[in-house]
Amino acid sequence: MGDLDGKVAIVTGSSSGIGEAAARSLADAGASLVVNSSSSVEAGEKIAASLPTDSIYVQADISDEEQDRALIATTLDRFGKLDILVNNAGWTTRVDHADHEALTNDILFKTFEINVYGTWWLTRAAMPALRESEGCIVNVTSIAGLRPLGSSLAYGMAKAALNSFTEDLARYCGPVRANAVAPGLVATPWTEDWDDLHGGMEMINPMKRSATPEDCAQAIMACVTNTYMNGTIMKVDGGTTLVL
Repeated sequence: MGDLDGKVAIVTGSSSGIGEAAARSLADAGASLVVNSSSSVEAGEKIAASLPTDSIYVQADISDEEQDRALIATTLDRFGKLDILVNNAGWTTRVDHADHEALTNDILFKTFEINVYGTWWLTRAAMPALRESEGCIVNVTSIAGLRPLGSSLAYGMAKAALNSFTEDLARYCGPVRANAVAPGLVATPWTEDWDDLHGGMEMINPMKRSATPEDCAQAIMACVTNTYMNGTIMKVDGGTTLVL
């Protein structure tokens, strides 16, 4: 028997990286999973099929409000409830923080549409079901939302918004709990060619490495399973913010 037997969870952006690791950890604890991605359908279907619990894959682009509503509707049609929402899906691209001309409107708008607007729309659609189950929300943010770090200024702005959103949810939406996991640099398929940044982590980070998806999944699980944790922004950065 697992701690999450009978629970139903959605993990957005869970066809690889942090989302996949979180989905696997939740399923190993007994939760049924809705695996999601915007485009990696085959990978998402394989992950859902490989989980030890009754789980499904649903394709949805969270930057589209109608698709967010459909994702929640599909979940409720299939499982009849929703207990856990992990808002992990996100997007970024590297832009020098000092080069404001390089931060085009297209990059700025896409960063906010996926990281902020999509998270808001999906959370709003999920809230009635989460209130009914007295469930929980975990937002995957970043230390870039706490310090002037990260892949771009736009990314830091977006993640700071999500940290603020998390605290607002925690204060006003109880007994639904809301917490955030704020990683530093994570070794995922998205960052596999960021050799200079990973090398920098090896030099300055007290742990001498970047985070792994599993490091982040462990923090997500703590936010889910500790039923008194609410409004916490949990750094998973190996001490990066202590030295930068």
